[in-house]
Amino acid sequence: MPVADICSRGVVIASPDDSLRTVAQLMRQHHVGSVVVTRDEAGLCRPVGIITDRDIVLAVVAKDVSPDAVSAGDVMSEPLATARESDEIWDVLERMRTRGVRRLPVVGTRDELVGIVSADDVLELVAEELVNLARIISREQRQETIRRAD
Repeated sequence: MPVADICSRGVVIASPDDSLRTVAQLMRQHHVGSVVVTRDEAGLCRPVGIITDRDIVLAVVAKDVSPDAVSAGDVMSEPLATARESDEIWDVLERMRTRGVRRLPVVGTRDELVGIVSADDVLELVAEELVNLARIISREQRQETIRRAD
């Protein structure tokens, strides 16, 4: 299954020049734990970095720095690992594991931002599949019981 089938299409974005206060406000307003930092290149929104709530804690709160004194570009994680819409979910999960990240921006054919996928998205899919597998096993057990009763 391609990652395009499970990624979230509503991505919260910021500019590299935005202050971390602005980024934190975006996170709070949209109830998200990360913001993708983008640049407009030839009319396309291209991801260049990502900032998580943990990044803000480590860069600002732990160092007692003003969130207005630091920009998104100063703190964003780069180089940015991404997933292509056509990438298989298991390949994306392996990329997350090897990079030690829980979220990957998803890009289209022209490297434009089209979504974001998180470990939680993959976990939700796996949980659904496990429930379906349990239902199959249960149904087979019931059918076997009925056959034996005949």
